[in-house]
Order: sequence, then C-alpha cells, then structure tokens
Amino acid sequence: MLALLGRGLAGPARAALLGRAEPACSPVLQAARGYARPVTRKRKDIPSHLDDLPPTMLKKDYANLPVMNSVDDVVKRLLSLEMASQKEKLKVKTQQLVEKVRRSPNDNGSFEVQVAVLTAKIRTLEEHLQRHPKDKKNRRFMLMGLDRRRKMLGYLRRVNYSTFEKTCRELGIQYSPPQPYARRVTKRWLVKKALCIKVFQEKQKLKAAERLKQRREWQARARAAREQQEKRVQEKEAQEGTRV
Repeated sequence: MLALLGRGLAGPARAALLGRAEPACSPVLQAARGYARPVTRKRKDIPSHLDDLPPTMLKKDYANLPVMNSVDDVVKRLLSLEMASQKEKLKVKTQQLVEKVRRSPNDNGSFEVQVAVLTAKIRTLEEHLQRHPKDKKNRRFMLMGLDRRRKMLGYLRRVNYSTFEKTCRELGIQYSPPQPYARRVTKRWLVKKALCIKVFQEKQKLKAAERLKQRREWQARARAAREQQEKRVQEKEAQEGTRV
C-alpha cells in the first residue's frame, strides 16, 4: 500500500514515506553544479583620457552661448559634462586637442587638425578594446586610424619638420615609421609578376592605338573647321569686293 502511494511522490518525499534514506549527491555532481555557476568577474578600473575634463564644463553646443551667463544653476548642471554622454565628452576633448595644434581660429582641415581628431578617436577605441578585447570590428577601425595618422605624420615630417615636432609634442604621440616590406621571391611570384607586366604592356598598346585614333579625329575636325573658317573669310572678302 505504501509503495503504491509513494509512486506519485517526488524522490525525497517518497523515500521518507517508505522509510528509506535517499543517497546523498555524488561529489562529481556537486563539482559539476559548482562549475556551472556563473563567475562574477571584477571589472577593471581602466583610466580614460576623458577623466581630466571638469564636470562643470559646458557641452560643446552650449559653451559659447552668451545666454548661459544668466541661466539657473540647475540648467547649467543639466547642460554640463556632469550629465553628458561619452560621445559629448569626446566632442569636447577633440575640440581641446584641435585648439592645441590649429594654425588659426578658422583652421578646420589642415593635417595637424586631422591628426588631432584621429588621436581622440584612437584613444577612445583603445580604451574600448581594453574592456572588450574580442571586438574585432573596432580593432580594425583602430588599426585603420593608426595607419592613416602615420601617413599624415610622415607627410608633415617631410614637408614641415617643425610643425611635425609641435604636433607630436602637443598631442603626446610618438611617430614610428612603417617597417620596410620584403617579399620572399618564389617561382610562382615571378611568373605572376611577368604575366601582370605583359598584360599591362598589352593594355598600354591598346590605349596608345585608341589615343592615336582619337588624336587623328581631333586633327581632322580642327582642319575641317579651319578650312571652313577660311572659306567664310574668302566669301566675305569677295562680297565686300563686289560691293566696292
């Protein structure tokens, strides 16, 4: 009778009803349960290049408005960097870096300004990748920005070395020239290079024939226009001669 009643019960209740002790959980199962628990990881306190911005500073869109001198303190607090997002803080930081290297107040597109804007973006991406090292998309964007900034600094170094030194000093960056690229010469690479050279030469021959044909057409048109103009001049002179 007890066995029939205990069929519809759960394991511990059934064991208590039948007077039998349920065996304890095995150590392997306990270890598996402990392994399956989510591990709480401590977030690293990574320093940011936006930490030096004072929280009382106004956002970029409201910093130069004369009305801000007469508004309430609560409104100023709402429009300050204390309530701003990271994107708005990045705008202010970019503006500060641009002010350090720009040539004039109206300079918004020189190489120095572009290097400053790229520096702010690169530092933001570096901090993001320290928190999320598996984000391959932003890592690719950061490497593209580094390559572009290296090219701009290389151009400034060749053209105006004093401006290059000032830009690196003000932005706190260091220029590293690109490493020389050396390809290992193989038979396959030599055959491929010879084929590419041959295709390029054939293409240049076709282009030369087309250019020669086009030049001859232009010369024929110019000759016809010149003959027509001379014919008109002769007809006009003949008409004036008959009138006299």
